[in-house]
Amino acid sequence: MVATDNVQKTPPEEATFNLAGYLKERQKLCDNALDRAIPVIYPEKIYESMRYSLLAGGKRVRPILCLATCEMMGGTIDMAMPTACAVEMIHTMSLIHDDLPAMDNDDYRRGKLTNHKVYGEDVAILAGDGLLALAFEFVAIQTPQSVKREVVLQVIARLGRALGAAGLVGGQVVDLESEGKSDISLETLNFIHKHKTAALLEACVVCGGLIANASPEDVQRLTRYAQNIGLAFQIIDDILDITSTQEQLGKTAGKDERAKKVTYPSLWGLEESRSKAQELVKEACVELEPFGDRAIPLQAIAHFITSRNN
Repeated sequence: MVATDNVQKTPPEEATFNLAGYLKERQKLCDNALDRAIPVIYPEKIYESMRYSLLAGGKRVRPILCLATCEMMGGTIDMAMPTACAVEMIHTMSLIHDDLPAMDNDDYRRGKLTNHKVYGEDVAILAGDGLLALAFEFVAIQTPQSVKREVVLQVIARLGRALGAAGLVGGQVVDLESEGKSDISLETLNFIHKHKTAALLEACVVCGGLIANASPEDVQRLTRYAQNIGLAFQIIDDILDITSTQEQLGKTAGKDERAKKVTYPSLWGLEESRSKAQELVKEACVELEPFGDRAIPLQAIAHFITSRNN
């Protein structure tokens, strides 16, 4: 157990980094790219439904992680933007499907009615399918020629693995099977969230590195960084589900408890959960030390994950 009074301090160089400005600028870049990615054509309803959820706001943490990693490794925003857009399309698909009555059954997402409440369950399912298909098409076609085609293939493969039964889908299945059970172990809880949450975050980071020709050793460092922040991200999500309001979250609060889900706070309590998340962020930042000042944005994003309120 990490001592609760051992609060992790932000290093001085990160304290001088304007994270809010950085996130705002990168979020605007991502929003503009996503807007351009899906024009409304016939049949209009499906494109409108896809755009409704994709452009509904959000912090764009996943695409920003992809861009930041590519830049840290010496690449450019243009090289990574198609992959950054793809991970946000995949993430949005997972939210649309997660909100359906057969899954988590939520009426609100990012402060707005969920997709199926606006367009119906049938179109919402198809909108998620459409975003998923477009994500892989977008990487294959839009990634600039300066990125080697074998690297593009690696990116597509990693995104597919992060999404499928070996990743997000597998984690979601175990999560659904675990609802209402009081004997869920920490090992099972870790499995759920390493797959349901951390796998896609890991793909965002690692794919950003691959696009910039990261070495196998660097890919391992990026993988460990991403796995740690992915788990920290979920721990904070579990805490916010208890401590925040629907207005702050943009979705229904207190759902985990009502669904009788085992969460990190239910196993550890709030204070130890916070300490565990802080320790994970500390370990994540250690992985980036060899990259020096180039790693400041990724280190600052890691600290942001544990300090956010939605």
